[in-house]
Amino acid sequence: MKTIWVMAVVLCAAAAVQAHHGFTAFDKNTVVTMKGTVKEFHYVNPHSVVDFEVKDAQGKVRRWQGEMTSPSHLSPKGWTATSLEAGDEITVSGYPGKNGVPSIWVTQIRMPDGKELKVEAGN
Repeated sequence: MKTIWVMAVVLCAAAAVQAHHGFTAFDKNTVVTMKGTVKEFHYVNPHSVVDFEVKDAQGKVRRWQGEMTSPSHLSPKGWTATSLEAGDEITVSGYPGKNGVPSIWVTQIRMPDGKELKVEAGN
């Protein structure tokens, strides 16, 4: 009986981990690129997040949320908690959210000088 409980716990934990690592909220068949201004950068687990504002063709400002991998994956690429700061102008590319909410799984960030901040596409 104890073995059944252990197996049940292991299977539930595996399912939870698999669910976390899915990209189901993002359209991996589409890549969008936009220019915006950083409002906030959260260098936190399990995913770092950059909140930024983008002006549409009519000049209306829309707030976007860009999700990235964890700090432990970004740090070896040179990232720190201050890599992005409020007011920074950035060009963001990635997979847009499927649900109409202005969200993106970030695959690339470029600064105005052309410098690319390396982002691992997976999580």
